[in-house]
Amino acid sequence: MSEDKHTPLATPDIGGVPVEGSQPIVDPEHGLPPGFGAGWAGRLLFWIAVAFSLFQIATAFNVPLDHRLLGIDIIDLLRAAIVLWAVAIVVRAVRGKSYAEMLLAWIPIAAVVEILARFEGSVPNQVLRALHVGMLCLVAGGLLAQHKSHSRAAVALAWALALAGFAIGLYHWFFYEDLVARAGELTQSDLVVGIAVIVVLFVVCWRFMGPALPIVAGLFLAYCLLGQYLPSPMNHRGYSLEQVIEHMSFGTEGVYATPTGVSATFIFLFILFGSFLERAGMIQLFTDVAMGLFGGARGGPAKVAVFSSALMGTISGSGVANVVSTGQFTIPLMKRFGYRPAFAGGVEATASMGGQIMPPVMGAVAFIMAETIDVPYAAVVQAAIVPAILYYAAAFLAVHLEAGKRGLVGMPRSALPSAGKALREKWYLILPLAVLVYLLFAGYTPLFSGSVGLALTVVLILGGSFMMGVGSLAVRVLFWVALGLLCGLFFWYGILVIVALVVALILANLVVKGGAETVAACREALADGARQAIPVGIACAVVGIVIGTMTLTGVGTVFGNAVVAVGQNSLFLALVLTMIVSLILGMGIPTIPNYIITSSLAAPILLKLGVPLIVSHMFVFYFGIMADLTPPVALAAFAAAPIAKESGFKIGFQALKIAMAGFVIPYMAVYDPALMLQPQEGLTGISYAVAAAYIIVKTLLAIFLWGSATIGFMKRDMPLWERIAAIVAAFSLVLALPATDEIGFALAALVIGQHFWRARAAAAAA
Repeated sequence: MSEDKHTPLATPDIGGVPVEGSQPIVDPEHGLPPGFGAGWAGRLLFWIAVAFSLFQIATAFNVPLDHRLLGIDIIDLLRAAIVLWAVAIVVRAVRGKSYAEMLLAWIPIAAVVEILARFEGSVPNQVLRALHVGMLCLVAGGLLAQHKSHSRAAVALAWALALAGFAIGLYHWFFYEDLVARAGELTQSDLVVGIAVIVVLFVVCWRFMGPALPIVAGLFLAYCLLGQYLPSPMNHRGYSLEQVIEHMSFGTEGVYATPTGVSATFIFLFILFGSFLERAGMIQLFTDVAMGLFGGARGGPAKVAVFSSALMGTISGSGVANVVSTGQFTIPLMKRFGYRPAFAGGVEATASMGGQIMPPVMGAVAFIMAETIDVPYAAVVQAAIVPAILYYAAAFLAVHLEAGKRGLVGMPRSALPSAGKALREKWYLILPLAVLVYLLFAGYTPLFSGSVGLALTVVLILGGSFMMGVGSLAVRVLFWVALGLLCGLFFWYGILVIVALVVALILANLVVKGGAETVAACREALADGARQAIPVGIACAVVGIVIGTMTLTGVGTVFGNAVVAVGQNSLFLALVLTMIVSLILGMGIPTIPNYIITSSLAAPILLKLGVPLIVSHMFVFYFGIMADLTPPVALAAFAAAPIAKESGFKIGFQALKIAMAGFVIPYMAVYDPALMLQPQEGLTGISYAVAAAYIIVKTLLAIFLWGSATIGFMKRDMPLWERIAAIVAAFSLVLALPATDEIGFALAALVIGQHFWRARAAAAAA
């Protein structure tokens, strides 16, 4: 552990806004600045976000609130604590002391205790999804009132929207038994609530994330209601308003479909996990390690950006958030060492978006994919790991070649941190991530693994803060051994051990120097986690309309038949068409809803054409990510624009240029699934290992050729004919037709061989 006796292990902020540092940047994903706004409304919203996270933790951990301690239910203890808290507020008010903050915290936390009390922690799945969406609307509407409403009427309307969304969640909570009993038969109030949830979600999503997703979902909803009037084969038999609303707003086929269920469990938990790790200093650790390893190499700053973003991708599910966080440091550094602003922004955008295919988090799509196609989470990670490494290899190659082309050098070694020292000082931060990965691959569920990872992170932060002032090595070692043993009891005695341990550590931190700041940082992490979950959660709920339309009408079959007809003649054309659909949908729609839509439409088509299940889903996911780099929308590029002080369009084109080599990876995986470590018929043991090694080497060669041709540099500048020959060679390696591999290898050898001969001759002449 760090021995710094003056600064807390984790640093607090004010509702997600750092106390010290640079000016906050508006998040381009939703156009809102950090934090929850000023005044009492902002503080109330902050505490609502904290309560939301506590609700999600209680339900994810399945805390047994009906468990009896000394003959008393835990829920009774919680209610007693809430009553004592209320008494303390009254006493402070009577004595004329400040009580506003206590009251603002008491209101939402007391409400969550009562919500949990009804089902004693084991909230039914349907109720959990409805409350999750309701709380998302509550926080999102409050943020709109605080940050995007510029008149009293607009503020009132935004809060009304927030309260309406929350009330809809409470409707499912309060009438749960009645709704189950009359499933399929809507009352008038059910119909009103069902219409209201769609309206509220569409308005919140439009104002929070832009019009693209609501428009797409609205078109699908219109198809449900009016599709019978379309010409064949696009028409359907027709559905009444009651049928559509019952399908979309109740049950698990529409708004509350699988994506919302995953958002309410895995995704939220992993977002909180990342939020706690960031506050504990994980970003600084990643940056120091990257700087120490690559800062002094040729084009070092850009290599630092690629490597640190790859590491950040392991804990951050948002490519845009990655751009904004690591880009604040890497983009100015790249510019200072000679990279053009557009290229610097493109490097950060490309590297950051790759975080969404980097296990274990993978932008939260991994959890949805595992649930959708009913495979273990480890199988998704296994399919993703090699393409993710190859993607970053392609980006690393691009910045290396660009540095060589422009003669850019690295940073002086004296100015660089030591990677070894950084790891020695903060090695403990890697423990939760290591435990998480181990549990996932050991066969535990993502929910259990994420719960353990989150709990371990919180224990490390609070325990480290408590022991920071202890100088005796023996005492510190004894403390950590005892803490480890207590954490181990979790596997035998359940989650209450961890809950009791965290409560004890919080109380202990309140009486040591710097401990209160660490507790505050944990509180801020809870609030910020809820805030970060909004774009993902709202998108999952809205895209449920698309899923509901396809399950109700079967419209996906119509689209599928058209593409299958193309694919029967040419799989390559079917892949190109699927890629274009993914890119177009991704221009304005976040990665998760983009994946859900395209996987529902296109992935079954690829499966019919003989593409393995996981490979077909990874293909559409991969190009959904690329959409965030593709102009004219290029969300990641525009996130980098204010930092790089350059046009988002120019950054987007540079990002495409850097990522161009990465475009070949999903195509090669389709033609040879061994690239995603998928089983091959007739290949086992050594023969399979040889086949996997062959496709990986072939892909690396194709990436090298694509990257060199795109940058126009290998050992020295490449003339036009060399670039064209390199592209033809790379394309031949991708196609996987008879004799194309041989042609590709031969042409690659010719291009590379003569280029290096020409470079050596020029060097000798010089």
